[in-house]
Amino acid sequence: MVEDRWRGHPPEVRGWLGALWGKSAGRAGGTANLLLSHMLDTAAVAEVIWDRYLPQVTRWRLDALAGGVGNGRRLFAWLCGIHDLGKATPVFQQLDAAGEAAVREAGLTWDKYAVKGASWRHDKAGARVLRLLLAEAKWREEQVGWVWPLVAGHHGLLPTLGQLSPPKKNEKLQGHSQPWKLAQLALVEVFTREVGYDGELPLAAVEPALVPSRAMQLQLSGFVVMADWIASDERHFTGVTDLSKVTMPQARQRAATAWSKLELRGGWGTLTVPGPETFRDRFGHGPRPSQELVLDVARRMGGPGLMIVEAPMGEGKTKAAFAAAELMAARHGADGVFLGMPTQATADPMFTQVRSWLRDVGDGLEDQVALLHGKRMFNKEWRALLEDAGEWGQGADDPFSSVGEDEYGMSNDSFDDCEAAERRAPAEWFLGRRRGLLSPFAVGTIDQLLYAATRTKHVMLRMAGLVGKVVILDEVHAADVYMSQFLLEGLWWLGQAGVPVVLLSATLPPEQRHRLVAAYLAGTQSAEEPAALELPEPQGYPSVTAAWSGRDGRPELLVESGESWRGDLAVRVELLNEALVAARNDDPGTADAAVADCLKDRLADGGCALVIRNTVARAQSTFEALRKEFGSDVRLLHGRLHAGHRADRTQEVLSLLGPPREGHGRPERLIVVATQLAEQSFDVDADLLITDLAPIDLLLQRIGRLHRHDGVKRPHRLARPVVVVTGLDLHADGAPHILGASETIYGRYLLLRTAAEIERATKDGGDDWSIPSQVPDLVARVYGTGPVVPQAWIETEAKARQDWEERQAKRQVEAAEYVLTRAGEHGKETLDGLHYGAHSKLSEGQFEALVRDGDRSAEVVLVRRTEDEFHAMTGRKLGPNGTVAAELLDDVISGTVRLPAKLTAAAEQALGPLAGWRDHPWLRYSLALELDEHGEATLGDFQLCYDDDLGLVVSGGRQYR
Repeated sequence: MVEDRWRGHPPEVRGWLGALWGKSAGRAGGTANLLLSHMLDTAAVAEVIWDRYLPQVTRWRLDALAGGVGNGRRLFAWLCGIHDLGKATPVFQQLDAAGEAAVREAGLTWDKYAVKGASWRHDKAGARVLRLLLAEAKWREEQVGWVWPLVAGHHGLLPTLGQLSPPKKNEKLQGHSQPWKLAQLALVEVFTREVGYDGELPLAAVEPALVPSRAMQLQLSGFVVMADWIASDERHFTGVTDLSKVTMPQARQRAATAWSKLELRGGWGTLTVPGPETFRDRFGHGPRPSQELVLDVARRMGGPGLMIVEAPMGEGKTKAAFAAAELMAARHGADGVFLGMPTQATADPMFTQVRSWLRDVGDGLEDQVALLHGKRMFNKEWRALLEDAGEWGQGADDPFSSVGEDEYGMSNDSFDDCEAAERRAPAEWFLGRRRGLLSPFAVGTIDQLLYAATRTKHVMLRMAGLVGKVVILDEVHAADVYMSQFLLEGLWWLGQAGVPVVLLSATLPPEQRHRLVAAYLAGTQSAEEPAALELPEPQGYPSVTAAWSGRDGRPELLVESGESWRGDLAVRVELLNEALVAARNDDPGTADAAVADCLKDRLADGGCALVIRNTVARAQSTFEALRKEFGSDVRLLHGRLHAGHRADRTQEVLSLLGPPREGHGRPERLIVVATQLAEQSFDVDADLLITDLAPIDLLLQRIGRLHRHDGVKRPHRLARPVVVVTGLDLHADGAPHILGASETIYGRYLLLRTAAEIERATKDGGDDWSIPSQVPDLVARVYGTGPVVPQAWIETEAKARQDWEERQAKRQVEAAEYVLTRAGEHGKETLDGLHYGAHSKLSEGQFEALVRDGDRSAEVVLVRRTEDEFHAMTGRKLGPNGTVAAELLDDVISGTVRLPAKLTAAAEQALGPLAGWRDHPWLRYSLALELDEHGEATLGDFQLCYDDDLGLVVSGGRQYR
């Protein structure tokens, strides 16, 4: 112990600090933990975080912040440990009877009647006390301004300066007497000396040299929370009441032991800049021209920045992104990767790909990848990795949950460490509530990034997890205007934090590309609005657009184009006109018959066709019609098949129509009817495509499944790639009629402009579309503002555009209510008031819908009930009340299906888990939908039937919803 840590304080101070408690006996393993002990524990944990977890780039920045190499570690430990200063107040010390008695006996007293029952959280109290002490230590105002929010926000919400005051300005809650002020000062100075700052005025020596960016402040705020939560684990930090044993060396020993037992670790550490052969080493072949283009641009970027890669489907964008991530991480000190996908279904196979890639990057890295989405427990690979561990926390990704805290923000989380000899998944601690992005490597839905751009509780944990990684987002074109508000906000913060970001897309409208680049660059400038930005358009396809902040702080841009590894396909566009009487009076019968006739003609000599419908009901209707004509040659894929059927059929179709394999021929004839799930990460090759009208970028995504692979033998009549567009009625009298369901999903405006391109391609023989080289031009025309539609459509288009713009503006306003930074505050320099006006207590369902446009939809687990017996959809019998034995879990969860949005309210009101599921770690929150022996059920006003061929069939209401 450093005996002079008491220097300058009267003898009674030791008695006071030997009584002030930080954790009650009930929360510290049966013995109370002194406040100084918990603060040192937290500081010691922070030191271990620095040594074994913190990204190199963050250490560089903290050293600069603290005034020189080697100083950052000490400052980081101090910032984390000072968080609980507010517990040295009467309002907190009264919360535990035994603790209160010890403090009073030591000589620190207060007016019991003025303090009893008062509610003033110690995070706010600590910020208020710290502000006073830092001012007395002569800290500059700008330094005080960014440090106090780290204390005030360590329980997840960052208040305004005005919100720090005690209720009714009752100074007695803080401790207004001289002994209390002396005790608070002594606590801070003793703690500060223990951390490593010396001198007569240790607190003055702590003052940083620089003010960090707001993004770095939010990152540090997250690490304060992380260190506090680890140091609050009573299994590893049991109580200490003997002040003589409260020292930094002792705390360091406890922290090192806890870190090892929790099996926490960082990412890949310091990477060597990859050489020319690295790509071949990782993937078994050299880079294609477009992949080499990505790497060339990454090498030429003058700093961490944003890279947008646009390339055709099947070009190998994902491998290029992996290789670029390694290069960026090596150059800029990043310690891991987050890869965000548009859906859970696309995240699952990407999880497998990322683990395979990391296996070649470093030993054991593949076991540090977390899968982050709400249904990860249904992923067999993920579950297999956790087989010996038991995942902690069902509500792991719900940042609105207040489970784990009492009204004073005191944590009651528990962390079950894994006792297995070798863990094959990230440490259990990372899998707890709100902590997923802190895993060294993570794959999940893009929502994980979007949540980090919301004004929600503990958002700082998400930012701490992202900053210091390379962020890769796939298929960003899938983000609608509502989601884009959160995406743009997230890019602003990542830009300010200097996080390398790689965005992947088949193609982007020029305006969307411009917004993405502008948002990132605005972050680098800490600007509300980006400066006027002249972003050159790519002159070819594939293309790479890069943006970063140069050495002089000015934005720099690099736009390059290359060649696809495959030549163009001349795709013929045809129209199968539907007689749509009105936009919302859609009769599927005639349309299905027309499709059947078309296929009878085109598949007369065999062949494989993909039919994409825009709604489940329309796909089901088409499937039934085609099955009557073609029998067992027809398959159906959509989102209302239960998980087991969907997985089996998807795998079957991928096997039949996937990349050519030696010894595996294609079927003589096959027709796959699918919904939009065929747009994303669906590697099949169709000889013929029939598709409902969709906005041009999505239509081109669907065309990407047409003649996709080389070396495929096709019937002579299908040797030429053809796309047949349905769901559209082009007629002589003005604008076309468009399928009402399609307008509901996509809006009329973009569909009209896409229809104009269809008409142009089919009129008087038209011209083929050259895919992929023509893709950027088609997308630019439809999403641009220039004239596209025929003269007879002008008035209809103008009205549709007005409706579209009003809808866009409305959704932007709705998103603004939750976006992390309120309007006009991007130029703020501190976290003061970040959560002002935040909606911090939304339900889980509301949270799910927060960053996604459209109506919420619920997932249910189908079970069959006969009298008092329950069966899984596989037919296996469950136990009493539906109890699920371990060997039956896969059978049960394979019955998971998503309901139409119109059934959400009825499902949430009427359904719950079976009685036998209530204690099951993975099923206790699942909604069970009980089907009778005929596979039928009633939910609200709707009749439901699960058919093994059709999937879930819903009657009542509009089917296309």
